[in-house]
Amino acid sequence: MSDRTRLIAGNWKMNGLRADGVALACDLAARARRPVASELLICPPATLIATVAELTAGSGISVGGQDCHAAPNGAYTGCVSAEMLRDAGCTHVILGHSERRYACGETDADIQAKTLAAWRAGLTAIVCVGETRAERESGGAVEVVTGQIACSVPSGAIADRLVIAYEPVWAIGTGLTPTLEDIVEIHAAIRSQLAAGTRILYGGSANPRNAGEILALDEVDGALVGGASLKADDFWAIVDLACR
Repeated sequence: MSDRTRLIAGNWKMNGLRADGVALACDLAARARRPVASELLICPPATLIATVAELTAGSGISVGGQDCHAAPNGAYTGCVSAEMLRDAGCTHVILGHSERRYACGETDADIQAKTLAAWRAGLTAIVCVGETRAERESGGAVEVVTGQIACSVPSGAIADRLVIAYEPVWAIGTGLTPTLEDIVEIHAAIRSQLAAGTRILYGGSANPRNAGEILALDEVDGALVGGASLKADDFWAIVDLACR
């Protein structure tokens, strides 16, 4: 088993009004009172970050943002800077999620600039990479993912300020997952490009039914959980599986 500390991160995406976020954060904070072997992170929508950070303070659960702008401030209506996230209580920020790359047209260069912004603000960047179904079926998955790493991660990256999340685009929200062999292959290829000790998470329909066998792989250092992070029982079941 790897000596890298596992990280279980929940990406709430665009879900949760105040009452929902308060209830979920309080439930998770209460469960986190008992020691767990993994680091825990939840990434609520921007409207809930400050509230969730207050409710989870002292619980051992960290809070992250789901995106940030590359600039520290300015005339960027609707955007949030890394410094604003830090000020609201964040320690991490998710960058380059496929829903940003493909739905919002973000490029590797955009993600690299945002990663530098996260570091500037003292945040750990969780940089997401992953291939489409067509890229997987054509045999180009490794080339695509390693290319995203090469162009999205700035030079000089160190393990303390970078986490990579491998999320095959075709698996996100579909209930489909790659084979265990495919996950190991991609994670190993990613690791060959990173500083020693950098953690690589698996994402893409991670849930209590498949997380156990995925988290048992030596190459996998945790999970970036989407839909299952919106239910305390499901998220905590993944946390428990990571501790085995």
